[in-house]
Amino acid sequence: MPKITDANILILSTDGFEQSELCTPRDSLTEQGANIHVATPDGEEITGWDKDNWGDKVPADLKISDVNVADYDALVLPGGQINPDVLRLNEDAISVIKSFVKEGKIIAAICHAPWLLVEADVVKDREMTSYPSIKTDLVNAGANWVDQEVAISNGIITSRNPDDLPAFVAKIVEEVEEGEHPRAAA
Repeated sequence: MPKITDANILILSTDGFEQSELCTPRDSLTEQGANIHVATPDGEEITGWDKDNWGDKVPADLKISDVNVADYDALVLPGGQINPDVLRLNEDAISVIKSFVKEGKIIAAICHAPWLLVEADVVKDREMTSYPSIKTDLVNAGANWVDQEVAISNGIITSRNPDDLPAFVAKIVEEVEEGEHPRAAA
């Protein structure tokens, strides 16, 4: 069981991520001692979405296709409408998510990011939450949708929106420190 100070955490994102949903976990987990890497489709910086306009740029550390899942303890998937909608069409991103599930590693998805979990076919029979507008997508994919700040199902963490970020980040730390969560492969 790694301590958060020894954890390597990957954030998978592209342009249009909700600014706070990438930056708050990145900054908070870094402050707690975790080593954070941001992977993007082309390994280049990405631009956030901040409420109703383009936000800040975030540098990337690597391309999604270059991710080695064995190097990481957890995966964070920020939301926003644009980011997960674009990434769910990216075969490399979906492959990384499926590998995290197969390896029993922590996955944390907030807001619209559970769309990526639907695309990876890993939501069936899991308790999950999300932004309300994608509730039907999760239910249709077999999830048990709940309206609460954090839902957890065998190391897969979901939250609804930026208001839930303190609980979301706290649950990431807790789950990382619990260690791997064996589960059925994606």
